[in-house]
Amino acid sequence: MAGNRISLCFLILIFCSLIVSNVSAVPPSRIKSLSIITEVNFEGPYIGLVTVYPPEENAFFETRAFKPHRKHPFVDLSGRRFRIGTVQSKKVIYVRCGVGMVNAAAATQQMLDLFDITGVVHFGISGNANNSMSIGDVTIPKQLAHTGIWDWLNPNGSLPDNDVAHLDIGSYNLPRGNGMNLLGHIGYSYEQFFSESGKPDTAAPIFWAQTSQKWLKLAAGLEGMELKSCVNSSLCLPQKPKLVVGLTGSTANIFVDNAAYRDFLYQTFEVSSVDMESFAVVMVSLSNNYPVIVIRGLSDLAGSQMGQNAIQIFGPLAASNAAKAVVRFISKLP
Repeated sequence: MAGNRISLCFLILIFCSLIVSNVSAVPPSRIKSLSIITEVNFEGPYIGLVTVYPPEENAFFETRAFKPHRKHPFVDLSGRRFRIGTVQSKKVIYVRCGVGMVNAAAATQQMLDLFDITGVVHFGISGNANNSMSIGDVTIPKQLAHTGIWDWLNPNGSLPDNDVAHLDIGSYNLPRGNGMNLLGHIGYSYEQFFSESGKPDTAAPIFWAQTSQKWLKLAAGLEGMELKSCVNSSLCLPQKPKLVVGLTGSTANIFVDNAAYRDFLYQTFEVSSVDMESFAVVMVSLSNNYPVIVIRGLSDLAGSQMGQNAIQIFGPLAASNAAKAVVRFISKLP
């Protein structure tokens, strides 16, 4: 591992020297950031932590488990702040990636390219698509699917034979009154998976992206841990939250707040959680041959609720439970 760190740092030093020779094209702030990264990597390796947006970040910092690096508490790159420090005496690099799959993939790839990382822990909140789960529960899925790659066809169109599943939008007619459903059919396609272990420019079809088996077995020891039940003294969940390892989840650039679509996702793919980033983080990690795990707190019912979505009320609680599970998981890592 030490050899890998030295090699990585050496490559970054070469890169820095190359860009310094053309400073007119590179902002001084980036040169400074790369210099800090080189120094920080000599103290590695680190566990990579990736979350999404401020409420999840706030919950993570409220655990008080993160201790900033004494000299370089953070480094800024491409508009994101990569924080350097420790959690439970384990060295970590933490970043808030931003909402959506593009942001998640970009931040994860940048982290793996520039820092000496041993694996990635992705965490946050998600919608709940499984009636046996409840708001406040934490899911650590064994696999995730990208359910946003669609073949959207005309009513008389033929779905490709290699689609994983299809959705007929039979209950929504547009325009109304003529008996025709012009929205047609949606077919769910595979993702293309590129990896260091495969041939260059050769993609393998993938629908389910598996999280790391060794880390899942380690996470199984978290089941039964105490989770937060109350938002405040006057608002508590009707049941005690639980942590479940080994379910499945789905990711798409869609905020799901529709009961019918939620039920379709569960009945078709048996997914328990729906979010907008996890699959991207897992895919990037697997492509680069790094272990990865996803920890998500369930903040809402993804549309099956009566009235307004509960994410504004229970989102902070779900984020807190996810962050608590992250800290406990890191403490179990060798």
